Amino acid sequence: MPKEKMTLSQMKRVAIINAAKVTFTQFGVAATSMDKLAEVAKVSKRTVYNHFETKEAIVMTLMADLWERSLKHNLAEYQQGIPLLAQLSELMFTEISFISSKEYVELTRMAMGHFFYNPEELHKELQRVHAQENATLRWIRAAMADKKLAIEDEALAQQQIQSLVKGSCFWPQVMLFSGLLTKAEQQKIANEVAKMFLSRYQVTPA
Repeated sequence: MPKEKMTLSQMKRVAIINAAKVTFTQFGVAATSMDKLAEVAKVSKRTVYNHFETKEAIVMTLMADLWERSLKHNLAEYQQGIPLLAQLSELMFTEISFISSKEYVELTRMAMGHFFYNPEELHKELQRVHAQENATLRWIRAAMADKKLAIEDEALAQQQIQSLVKGSCFWPQVMLFSGLLTKAEQQKIANEVAKMFLSRYQVTPA
């Protein structure tokens, strides 16, 4: 089914968001004026304010869009009869490839810097995202239903696996402790995370 053509207003909103991605990353949120956003987006300053009352609203729109895409990016499903290690390694690789992307890292770094001293809105948005079911949680639940994982607290198990992933590849990049990962490095981390998680929770055959 063909996509509906965007209205002029929708096109201008997209132009503003794209301009924000460029200017916020290059200059920082505080150093980017609404005039600069209007100039880069090729719209009037009034148009910018019509779509976004503040720069904070634009930042949250950027992050919300990024997190929504991260939820939709990984569509992996549990498969009966396939070794758990192969399944989980593939799922983790898909997750890592997205959160290790240049766009994801740069926008997260930008948002952190902006909301460091005023984290309420960011915390609220994070809570909303975390409340949604993602591919990892769906996989864990399906493996538990298949009697392949012995987990008492699925929320804790998901938090643990996310900590393994983000502690290994995401936060080091956000904090500039390491550069962007190669595909081989991403795969290695995915394999190790899967091994560690399964060594804790996989049911040993009788």
